[in-house]
Amino acid sequence: MQPSEQRDVELETGSGRTEIPKTDAFKRYIASGWADRPEHLPPVAPLAAAAAPRRAALSERYRGTRLVIEAGEPKVRSNDTDYPYRAHSAFSWLTGWGDEAVAGAVLVFEPAGDAHDVALYFQPAAGRDTDEFYANAAIGEFWVGRRPSLAEVGASLGLVARDIADLERREGDLTVEDEGLARDLAELRLVKDDAELAELRAAVAATKQGFDDVIAALPCITAHERGERVIEGVFFTRARSEGSDLGYGTIAASGPHACILHWTRNDGPVVPGDLVLIDAGVELPSLYTADITRTLPVSGTFSPVQRRIYEAVLEAADAAFAIVKPGIRFRDVHAAAMDVIARRTAEWGLPLLPADRLEGVERADRRYMVHGTSHHLGLDVHDCAAARRELYMDGVLEPGMVFTIEPGLYFQPDDLTVPEEFRGIGVRIEDDVVVTADGVENLSAGIPRTADDVEAWIASLQA
Repeated sequence: MQPSEQRDVELETGSGRTEIPKTDAFKRYIASGWADRPEHLPPVAPLAAAAAPRRAALSERYRGTRLVIEAGEPKVRSNDTDYPYRAHSAFSWLTGWGDEAVAGAVLVFEPAGDAHDVALYFQPAAGRDTDEFYANAAIGEFWVGRRPSLAEVGASLGLVARDIADLERREGDLTVEDEGLARDLAELRLVKDDAELAELRAAVAATKQGFDDVIAALPCITAHERGERVIEGVFFTRARSEGSDLGYGTIAASGPHACILHWTRNDGPVVPGDLVLIDAGVELPSLYTADITRTLPVSGTFSPVQRRIYEAVLEAADAAFAIVKPGIRFRDVHAAAMDVIARRTAEWGLPLLPADRLEGVERADRRYMVHGTSHHLGLDVHDCAAARRELYMDGVLEPGMVFTIEPGLYFQPDDLTVPEEFRGIGVRIEDDVVVTADGVENLSAGIPRTADDVEAWIASLQA
């Protein structure tokens, strides 16, 4: 670089980034000498094809209304470092665009008679005749990789694709910030189509591999003072290699940490003789996720007390499975599991308190299981959360609904209402299920769940 050029630079104060020359000579130089880049338009992707009927269903509900569905912008983690980008679930559901979605993209439903004309707006790659590709650290090709063209994305998604610069915002546009639109989008997603079910099956299969990896790594896990972190890392490796990311922060809860329902610090040891509760799910490039929990004996064998608690939880899960079919209420699934929890804890004489201390107390067993048994699952780990109560918790089950069944028992280490031998033991068993025409299918049936099968599973991967 000549001295004159050295003086004519853009210095990004505090960013730690390279100084970027601004001279005309440099601009001519860096814009030249590039090979041609032929554009090959892909066919419509299967998930994008499946999204077309979803757009039609939404359009039917909002005739005459302009809908603006945003993918969302990146979120800052620290200074100029963003969290990994993930598009809004409703945007992905309506487009089939998953982990390759361009940040800031917008799907617009333009009223056209009794329907809508739908177009996708995003910022495409700029040509080499601009300085974007080398000078723009947010979107430049040198910094973040090549951006797709309008034609490429339009072909892949089966949508009209336009430059975001041409998007006109109007007063009265309805966005996902609108409570009614968010509700309707959630309710439309309650029943999964065949494309969604295929993705969920694949997510469960990848998650099973992640659990296998963790069991195989148990010797390394128990040798580390923060073995829970090792579990988290082992599972994350599988999530990134087989999918896109984790569906949610992994819970790796060993010993008494298993009694903390959303334990995500994962900084404790994993000690032989204890149980370790692992709640984890792989999110695929499509953004569909599994949500599985298994509670494993670290030494490979349940103690008598651990087995007794584990089998009570399994019995509760099986009771919930037994009633699932079209026509029942979603809340009935929880009731079936809790009936078993109430009966088993009563048989054990819990809580260990004088009768006068329990006067007026309803459902004392809820002290040991305070969460619900089920939640819907799909693009979000807690899917369809904006749906109305009458269609969710009080809703009637239909074929194609996907949700979890996950009862548990959690005996806090300082809980004087339970025998000392119970204290510090937490057990949860969680499976992902789909309602069928005449019952239910356990999507995660291939992941061992009985006490005997869990012990055999650990033994087979430790041999």
